[in-house]
Amino acid sequence: METIIRQVRDLLANERSSIEQLVGHSLGENQQLVIQVVTLDVHTPGAGAASGKGLPDWCNVYEGLTDEQIADLERVMLQRAELTRSAE
Repeated sequence: METIIRQVRDLLANERSSIEQLVGHSLGENQQLVIQVVTLDVHTPGAGAASGKGLPDWCNVYEGLTDEQIADLERVMLQRAELTRSAE
């Protein structure tokens, strides 16, 4: 992994314009860019459905729970989702 750090105030006008277009908004003089470049290993065996085995184990979040326990969890999740929504 490679990490690149740049101060917005030190960017040339065309560099700043390109980066602002990339991030989708204007940048302030007092801001800093921290960019990480990583290489993805797209051919990792066992990486999920692409491996031909189906979904990875972490997808089985309800495994071992009864229908009633799943319904209780769903009720709590829906209640909490409503608390985070803004009133219209």
